[in-house]
Amino acid sequence: MRGNSPHKERVRAGRSTLAAVSARAEGWNEQIFWGVCAMSLAAAAAAAAAAVGSQDLWYLSRASGLVLLVLFSVVVVLGVVARMGSSPKNWPRFVFIELHRTLALFAIALLALHVVTAILDPFVTIGWAASVLPFLSPYRAWQIGLGTLAVDIAGAVIITSLLRVRLGFRAWRAVHWLAYVAWPVAFVHSITAGTDLTIWWVALTEWSCAAAVAVAVTARIRFAVRGSVV
Repeated sequence: MRGNSPHKERVRAGRSTLAAVSARAEGWNEQIFWGVCAMSLAAAAAAAAAAVGSQDLWYLSRASGLVLLVLFSVVVVLGVVARMGSSPKNWPRFVFIELHRTLALFAIALLALHVVTAILDPFVTIGWAASVLPFLSPYRAWQIGLGTLAVDIAGAVIITSLLRVRLGFRAWRAVHWLAYVAWPVAFVHSITAGTDLTIWWVALTEWSCAAAVAVAVTARIRFAVRGSVV
């Protein structure tokens, strides 16, 4: 029987190492998820309690929402880079994969802060139900509803990613494609729900995120059209 070439042995060893790292990372990510959830809720509650009755809640809500959009955009771009295998040669692919996953989990902290401060803002009426069920907010119903819809979709993507080993690859991938839907929904929410798009640096940040994601998604589509595995 013909023996395996050294190249094939190195490839097999590399795949085994990547699988082992990914398996350990699944456990780390699950621990990070629950830790971030606890810290984000505590931070959001503390920030909201300190700012109740003042305009600080509005600033916290808008600032956390803007940073969240930037982080969400980076997560999408990193996901495309990792999937296409277009990372720099000196950087292993799993570095981008784990950075993509970890940033997505840390986005939960900003999301909790954004939602809690928006609901507790005394100058607008949104309601706790509107944070889960889209289009129930008395204030700017469809604009806030789009944000809620983006939260629901992103939550499904994150939760199924944590349960990927139990769900299987096909089920996970089917839900993960929804991230491409969640981002534009979140972007429209961001540019319509607030009143600060007239500030030049806010507009620059918003549209820079749109440009980065548009370039990444276009590259991803071209990559798929060329006959690569989607």
